[in-house]
Amino acid sequence: MKLSTPHLLGIKDLAKEDIALILSTAAQFKEVLQRPVKKVPSLRDVTVVNLFFENSTRTRMSFELAEKRLSADSLNFTASASSVAKGETLLDTVNNILSMKVDMVVMRHSASGAPHFLAKHIPAAIINAGDGINEHPTQALLDAYSMQEKLNRSLEGLKVAIIGDIMHSRVALSNIYLLTKMGADVTVAGPPTLIPKYISEALGVRVEYNVLKALQWCDVANVLRIQLERMNQPLFSSLREYSLAYGINKKMLDSLNKEIVIMHPGPINRGVELDSDVANGPHSIILNQVENGVAVRMAALYLLADRD
Repeated sequence: MKLSTPHLLGIKDLAKEDIALILSTAAQFKEVLQRPVKKVPSLRDVTVVNLFFENSTRTRMSFELAEKRLSADSLNFTASASSVAKGETLLDTVNNILSMKVDMVVMRHSASGAPHFLAKHIPAAIINAGDGINEHPTQALLDAYSMQEKLNRSLEGLKVAIIGDIMHSRVALSNIYLLTKMGADVTVAGPPTLIPKYISEALGVRVEYNVLKALQWCDVANVLRIQLERMNQPLFSSLREYSLAYGINKKMLDSLNKEIVIMHPGPINRGVELDSDVANGPHSIILNQVENGVAVRMAALYLLADRD
């Protein structure tokens, strides 16, 4: 089977069949990662450039490791250490890289739509590793894979609460697109100032301003980081006030009459959105998400390379 698209720019325009194919392929690569020799020759002679115009640790390392596990040749590019800092345009930068015969580009950029712009102008396959406050498709895919793996069930009918800074989160948007496409029920929860006004009508999700009620409703809580760097004005009084009103602690989880799964895309503001005893506790699959990220990104790279 093949993907119906030459790029992975976002979940919004991805078919359900494509999502299912990436997740099933990721399961095969997860098995590879459990072997003593965790490397396959699937992308030998394929050159991938990791083009990061925005800081990243987990996503970048995850893609780099996925490329190595597939035996691809990787080229790592950091904007602050490049000619971009001297005023070179995005298209010039990419054309210079493509002149080196690059097959695929993994791109993170602070401008929403930057990977889509590239996809129209260059022949290489593009994977969006996060664009502005738009999308982060591989994070949504690894989150979905982690839910399925932990609960041993499909996403159909699963109740997922996305909690925190919905307004500025590309992770939230990609998760909403994916989960609703695959038949899950989604509630977004957090302060009114951090939830877009028309999100319920536009995206078909419930809105809840009481975090405890959201936890009582859901099977899975995907908790998001407060993105202070994207806020050009204060949207809540203080981090302490946020923690008191919207943070998740062990006492809250103990009060539920069921067990739920706790997720977080990282990095965690410990003591703000999650207490450490929750992040490190038995409910948490945060480290599983990190591990699954490599398998999911291996799947995306492999399928987009189309080496069959």
